[in-house]
Amino acid sequence: MEKINKMERSKQEQNIIRIVKGSLFAIILTFIFLFIFATILTYSNIPESTITPIVIIITAISILIGSAKSTRNINKNGMINGGIVGLIYITFLYVSSSIVFSGLQLSLKSIIMIISAILAGIIGGIIGVNFTIGDSP
Repeated sequence: MEKINKMERSKQEQNIIRIVKGSLFAIILTFIFLFIFATILTYSNIPESTITPIVIIITAISILIGSAKSTRNINKNGMINGGIVGLIYITFLYVSSSIVFSGLQLSLKSIIMIISAILAGIIGGIIGVNFTIGDSP
């Protein structure tokens, strides 16, 4: 019985590590995508009004990929684990921005970002659990 508890604890620890890695991967992807977007914005005539929707899309795609990556090797709870990836991501984003800009304010844009982050995480978690690299139909 003690062996089973150790195995379950080990699986839980591995899931936590996967969730943290998926969150970090999503954050790194966001930096890369935002750098590419900033470069395109600098050297083109794209209007600045596109910044907010593009940032939301980049955030959602990064979380989707990060949560799919983190849930790829587990067989259950993709929605929960993916949602946690999205929640960790958005928490990191808001804590770091509140430190940089000294104050946390919730607006409609913030609420949309939080909801889209969690939904993207859930969808990515579902994708990651159900589709693994190298699966054959």
